[in-house]
Amino acid sequence: MKRSALLFACLWAAVTLTAAPTPGPEWKLVWADEFDKPGLPDPAKWTYEQGWVRNNEAQYYTRERRENVRVENGMLVIEAIREKFPNPGYKPGADPKSRSGREFSDYTSGSISTKGLHNWRYGRLEARIKIPQGRGMWPAFWMLGNDRTKGWPACGEIDIMEYVGYEPDTIHGTIHCGKYNHVKKTQKGKTVQVKAPYQDFHVYAVEWDARKIDIFVDDQKYFSFANEGTGQEAWPFDVAHYLILNVAVGGAWGGVKGIDESIFPQKMTVDYVRVYQKP
Repeated sequence: MKRSALLFACLWAAVTLTAAPTPGPEWKLVWADEFDKPGLPDPAKWTYEQGWVRNNEAQYYTRERRENVRVENGMLVIEAIREKFPNPGYKPGADPKSRSGREFSDYTSGSISTKGLHNWRYGRLEARIKIPQGRGMWPAFWMLGNDRTKGWPACGEIDIMEYVGYEPDTIHGTIHCGKYNHVKKTQKGKTVQVKAPYQDFHVYAVEWDARKIDIFVDDQKYFSFANEGTGQEAWPFDVAHYLILNVAVGGAWGGVKGIDESIFPQKMTVDYVRVYQKP
């Protein structure tokens, strides 16, 4: 075999080995949202996070506010807006650094999840998404363990897609658990280069079973985390998890290089979310 032909064969084999299978007979669609009904997201499928929730982020997540979360033209839109928004939990005289001491937020956005409504143990979970862009943006498509009594990160976290705007061509896939997490700087994950992912839709997916977690973008597997068999601290992923879609502004990671105030508003657009499992 000629050297060039051999090289092509090896490259093709590598692509074949790392490509996620198109969901076929072995996969059964068990849940989906195609976002075909205009208005607020389906309340039978999605609930909201509200307020300043985590990571010292700048945005206030609103509840059932169409300016921030809506379905239109067959798509879910989560929009981050730079605006002066009154804090419903404001308490005059409270510490201005606390959540109740902030009279206004400078940004609003949305975060929706299936918490308390739908959760899954194992399967292929995917979404077709066009992400926002710009310094300070931090969108994500991710999962948390349903048993939150364990606290984070013991409950488990699977980040199917994370993006920070100051790295414009980089997509992150990561897992967090008691043994491996960013607080200890032991988190497990990888990145993949996607040219200008904010210009086009891409399919972000996870395939997850009792043995391992694989993360994909457009059917390219770029990260795999195996169950090492040492117990819950390293593998809390044998229990059900729920889905989250959010657009954060600034914060402990997204805001490392500041926020470009000139970019707003910014939208994350989601064509669909689908969950498959094997019988």
